[in-house]
Amino acid sequence: MVASASALTVKRGERLFVEIATSEQEVREAQRLRYRVFALEMGAKLDSAEGVDSDALDDYCQHLLVRESKSGQVVGCTRMLSDEDAARFGRFYSEGEFELSAITGLSGRLLEVGRTCIAPEFRSGSAIAVLWSGLAGLIQMHGYDYLFGCASVPLGENDIQAAAIMNRLRRQAMAPEELRVTPRAPLLTTQVPDDILDAPLPPLLRTYVRLGAKACGEPCRDPDFGVADVLMLLNVDALNPAYSRHFLDRLSNG
Repeated sequence: MVASASALTVKRGERLFVEIATSEQEVREAQRLRYRVFALEMGAKLDSAEGVDSDALDDYCQHLLVRESKSGQVVGCTRMLSDEDAARFGRFYSEGEFELSAITGLSGRLLEVGRTCIAPEFRSGSAIAVLWSGLAGLIQMHGYDYLFGCASVPLGENDIQAAAIMNRLRRQAMAPEELRVTPRAPLLTTQVPDDILDAPLPPLLRTYVRLGAKACGEPCRDPDFGVADVLMLLNVDALNPAYSRHFLDRLSNG
């Protein structure tokens, strides 16, 4: 089963383009890339068949794919769960990691994104921007009010690296108290040595912040993936104008 796909007309760029998966085969391409990144590269413990990262939620999601134009290879992907499809499934993915009432109680349409990954050889290029251009187009097309999802950060020894990244987020992009969520498995420590203080934001998290998204509190430890997940929330009305223009221009120009 593939969640019903919405039309996303995107002109193919010279190197990369974005599209929505419309068949089981295309979803499987995303699942293979996820396995390559999460299991083989990051060492995640996955409860799925060898060679693919899949779970029960995949059938309820739309899957956004970034392809290399010449080869057709999937080099980036994310999956999207609308509030309607979350109701059919029974919950949002993030509800397994956070007490999410501050988000689910918001007035407006919600879109959750997750399992975002980029092939290693494309991380220094524009693949993440092309992926976000597709998201921007879908937000605009369907009138979503809020975009949210888990952005993963490395734990480091005794969770110190994750705590150092959170130090930076607390200064730069924390949501107000009424939008805070509670992690079901908090970090082992939030104390960071004075000679570290904070750490740079990973690329996906940095993109969230540049778009205007806020961190909704402390992260949740995910030992199976060896990361901490930070719940990020983007109020579409507060989208950074410079970045929204950039992504929508990329959507229309390829």
